[in-house]
Amino acid sequence: MQKIYVVGHRNPDTDSIVSAIAYAYLRNQLGDRQYQAARLGPVSDETALLLDRFDFEAPEQIFNVRTQVQDLNFDTPPSIGSGAALAHAWSIFQDNREIGSLPIIKDDGTLFGILSHSDIFDYDIKTIQHPVVDDIPLFNLIGVLEGSICPGADREVEVVSGEIAIALPHTHLHKTVLHEDSIVICGNQPEAIEYALEQGARALIISEGKLPEELESLIGGTLVISTPFDAYRAARSIMHAVPVGRLCRRDNLVSFHLDDYLDDVKETMLQNRHNAYPVLDEDNRVVGVLTRYQLIRPRRKRVVLVDHNEVAQSVAGLDQAEILEIIDHHRLADVQTSSPILVRNEPIGSTTAIIAGMFQERGITPSRKLAGLMAAAILSDTVMLKSPTCTEKDRLMAESMARIGRVTIQELGEIMFSATNLQNKSTRDLFFGDYKEFHIADHLVGISQITCINSRELLDARLEDFLSLMKEMKKEKDYEMVLLMVTDVLRSGTELVYVGNEAMVEQAFNMVGENNQFFLPGVMSRKKQVVPMISLIWG
Repeated sequence: MQKIYVVGHRNPDTDSIVSAIAYAYLRNQLGDRQYQAARLGPVSDETALLLDRFDFEAPEQIFNVRTQVQDLNFDTPPSIGSGAALAHAWSIFQDNREIGSLPIIKDDGTLFGILSHSDIFDYDIKTIQHPVVDDIPLFNLIGVLEGSICPGADREVEVVSGEIAIALPHTHLHKTVLHEDSIVICGNQPEAIEYALEQGARALIISEGKLPEELESLIGGTLVISTPFDAYRAARSIMHAVPVGRLCRRDNLVSFHLDDYLDDVKETMLQNRHNAYPVLDEDNRVVGVLTRYQLIRPRRKRVVLVDHNEVAQSVAGLDQAEILEIIDHHRLADVQTSSPILVRNEPIGSTTAIIAGMFQERGITPSRKLAGLMAAAILSDTVMLKSPTCTEKDRLMAESMARIGRVTIQELGEIMFSATNLQNKSTRDLFFGDYKEFHIADHLVGISQITCINSRELLDARLEDFLSLMKEMKKEKDYEMVLLMVTDVLRSGTELVYVGNEAMVEQAFNMVGENNQFFLPGVMSRKKQVVPMISLIWG
C-alpha cells in the first residue's frame, strides 16, 4: 500500500508539524490507513517540548517527493540461483509471459546475472548444430528428465558430459557412431542398450522403458537413467539441464536501486540498450526487474499539503508528485495540480484549528494526547490567541481541544515560553527557526519570524549578526529584500529588521527606520500584517 504523505512547509513550526500529525490521524480513523505525517526539516525547541509533553514522536523527515524506482510497477519474477536448470527458468517464462528477463542471484540474494528469452533461443540453436553438453549436474539431469537411476549404476556421479546420440530402431550401431564420450538415448531396444554398455558410453538414457535385468551386469561405468519421455523430448531436456549461470549475461550489467530517481534512471537507459535492468534493495539483494515500458506511466508519490500552498515553501520535487488535498490558512499561491483536488482554505489563525473543525464535522474525537497537542499548536500560531489572525473559531477550537486534552491554556503557554531560551542558539539557528520564502509579483522575498518576550534584549545582542546574515542571503539568492520579524508577546508588537530596498520597506509600513529596524505596534502576524503590506508595493 503506497503511503500518502501529509506534509507541512519547510522550516516547520508547531502548527505545521501538528497539522500533519492530526490530519493523518483523522484520515486513518476514517479507514484510510495509508496516510502518514511527514516533515521537511528539524523540529524547533518549542515543537520538541510539546511533542515530548504529549508523548509523540516527530514525524518522519522527507527530503523530496521525486519519483523513484520503488514507485514504479516493475516486474517481480522469481529470482533463481545460478545452478538452477534452464528448464526451470523456461517454465517461469511460460507461467509469466509478460516477463522477458529473469534475474539470476547468488546464494546471498545479490545479483549474479540476468537471463532473457534471446539467451535461451541462442543456446537452443547452437545445441541443435552441436548436441554436446559439458558438466551437466546429475541433480539437474534427473530433474529435467523426471527420471531415475537404474539399479547397479554409479550413484556417486556428480556431473555428466558428452555428445548426444539417438539410437533409432533397426539402426545398425558401429564404433564410428558411438564412443565412450557419448550420451546415448534409445527406447526399449535390448541390442542397442547392450551395444552402448559394451562400448562404455558415458551415459545411457532409456526412453519409455527400463534396463533389462539380464543386462545389469554390463553397466560398468556407464550412468543409466530411465525416463518416461520419448527420445526427442529426452534429448532436448538434456540440453535444458544446463545451469542458467552459464547462459545468463554477466558482463556490463546495469542495475538500479529502489531509491534511485526516475530522472537518473531515464538518463542511464538512454546510454544503454538492455531489455531489462535488475532492481536492488539497500542491501544489494535483487527484488525485481525494470523495463523501459514501465517508465511510460510512473506511479507518482501522493501528498497532502497542510499549512502552505506555495512551491517555494513545499517539498522538493513537488512537480513530480500527485497532490491530493491542500488544507491551509494562507493566501493562495502558485501550487498547480493536473486535476481537480479538495482545497480547504480558511481565513483563520491556525491550520490546526481548521483540522480540529474537520474532526468535529465528522464526529470523531481526537485522543486525549492529540487534543492537547492540537490546542498547543493553535496557541502557538496565534501567539496565545493575541495575533490579529486569531478568530473566534481559533479560540473555540483551542478551548475545546484543551478540555479534551485535560490541559489549560496557561499550562500550554508556560511550556511554549520555556522553549524560548534564545541565548544558547546561534544567529543562523534563530533566523531559520521559522523562515519562509515568498514569490510576490515576480519578486523574491525572505521573511523570518522569532517570537519571544525580550525583543529589545535579543536585538541589542544580535542585531549586527542578523544584518550580516541577511545581507549574505540577499546576495546569494538575489532576494529583493530580506525581513526579520522579532515578535514580542509582552509588547504586543514586532521589531522589523530589514535589508534590501530600504526605502520601499519604510514606504510599505509608513515608518522611518534607524539602523535598518523599526517597531510595529500591534503587528504579530507575518501572513496577515507583513506579507500583504509588502505585496501592495508591487500592486
